[in-house]
Amino acid sequence: MKNLFRTNIKKGACNLLFGILCVLPFTLLSQTRSFEELKQMHNEVPDDAYIEVDKASMERSPAYRVVAPNYFTTQVNIDGNGNNIVGDAGNEPSIAVDPTDPNKMIIGWRQFDTVGNNFRQAGNAYSVDGGYNWINPGVLDPGVFRSDPVLDFDAEGNFYYNSLSINPFDCEVFTSTDGGQNWGSPVPARGGDKQWMRIDRSGGIGDGNNYSYWNSSFSACNPDNFTRSIDDAQSFESCVLVAGDPVWGTLAVDADGTLYTVGQVAQGLIVTKSTTAKDTSIPVTFDSFSPVDLDGNLNASVAVNPQGLVGQAWVDVDISGGTGHGNVYVLASVARSSFADPADVMFAKSTDGGQTFSAPMRINTDVGINAYQWFGTMSVAPNGRIDVVWLDTRDATNAINSVLYYSFSEDQGDTWSDNEPISLEFDPSVGYPQQNKMGDYFDMVSDNDYAHLAWTNTINGGQDVYYTRISPFGILDVNDFAEANPFNFMNFPNPFSEATTLEFTIPSEEKTTVEVFDIQGRKMSTLLNETVSGKQRLVWNGTGDDGAKLNSGLYFISIQTKTKRSIVKILLQ
Repeated sequence: MKNLFRTNIKKGACNLLFGILCVLPFTLLSQTRSFEELKQMHNEVPDDAYIEVDKASMERSPAYRVVAPNYFTTQVNIDGNGNNIVGDAGNEPSIAVDPTDPNKMIIGWRQFDTVGNNFRQAGNAYSVDGGYNWINPGVLDPGVFRSDPVLDFDAEGNFYYNSLSINPFDCEVFTSTDGGQNWGSPVPARGGDKQWMRIDRSGGIGDGNNYSYWNSSFSACNPDNFTRSIDDAQSFESCVLVAGDPVWGTLAVDADGTLYTVGQVAQGLIVTKSTTAKDTSIPVTFDSFSPVDLDGNLNASVAVNPQGLVGQAWVDVDISGGTGHGNVYVLASVARSSFADPADVMFAKSTDGGQTFSAPMRINTDVGINAYQWFGTMSVAPNGRIDVVWLDTRDATNAINSVLYYSFSEDQGDTWSDNEPISLEFDPSVGYPQQNKMGDYFDMVSDNDYAHLAWTNTINGGQDVYYTRISPFGILDVNDFAEANPFNFMNFPNPFSEATTLEFTIPSEEKTTVEVFDIQGRKMSTLLNETVSGKQRLVWNGTGDDGAKLNSGLYFISIQTKTKRSIVKILLQ
């Protein structure tokens, strides 16, 4: 398939076979536990007591933002002035996009007010301009323990926030009818640990039904693990058991209102189907469950995410009305069965309503068997395009540094676009909030033009929540944003103390100067003064032209060509 998704980021070659992995036993890096062991792990409980944090006194730094031809990324967990709060953390983000107005969206996450405390709350922020600017009104229920946030939306654009609460493995659901600006009171929603939620948007008899399922091992409903609301999340029915009792998966609803779940059982991954869930006049039953061979299983507690999952399982369906209409797709990052690879992004599809599935297909195309392709995440657009992202260590020199990658398919998963890196490399272990993980999942929603991703990274020096809009064909419709950053400038880290890397693009061959000025407008250093074109990378170690280290403080980087100039702030600590 012709790849219309392009980026100019160039990665340095790195042969992991001659790196640190060669001196470690491979079993230490790819060891998998039994399903029963894994099933009893990773439950969310309030380890630390709540402490009130004076956020006003916490240090601030510029929020990270980058605009490229085919994506833009911006930080979401920011203060009222749009700045990053140094010393807090956020992970496990989930996203909902209003189908009636895609400029309106909300992201929820696990909010840690300080990395020194493991108490978490229900973080949330909303956007009314397509995700370029975010407003963070503060957590839902301040001081109340909440975890495992999952968001979804109905056909009318109402938003729903499902949150694990402090009551022994019960969940509650909040509803917003105004784009996330205000939320109603939480409604008891049964539930349990690692729950996922999906709203029926089929327009049929089940339209608006709210479904969720979870790990039955950690639930007040044990041994059951599923519930339904038929009244817009104002109440939830008694729990029932999903056939097969899977864990760590998601749900999907097809164009006819048929419900699918995917998850892990002792024998591997399964997809469970219900044709009765949509019928509000009868109890929910499950027709059957079918095995899905991804040549591997879900895993947890590995080098890239020591106390979390390598990723959960995803299921989605094609509702396009086209060639692939009704196809059921499954994707996950799995530890491979046929050979010792610790995590590949694997995909399979069903063309018969989830009864049987194709042979597994690997989405990541790296060479070698040592890299982690983790947190694989999938969503399907209304036109049938399949979007996939994941974190990738293929170029890491320390075995864990990760880059966000993207690939898409327009022919029902038969062929895929080139693996494309769409972020800087970052260390996922930076900023752990007394819990050594970046959470257990990302979340993504696709429309016919874009993929809307909520994810976590440490590019800004801490564990933070980000929104990325991805355009498969490089048409972002963000001209105003591009004018504000004409060279697609990004730098990491910022703030910095020893050195910072500057990346920018000069579209055509031009004389280019990159200079550093202090807050009084005095030029302190010239980093570039020559004719260049294409992607550029410079490293500034915080020194002036005389080689002496500059004082801590705010500086300005000026990038100028004959036709354009851009000035960005940078903080030297």
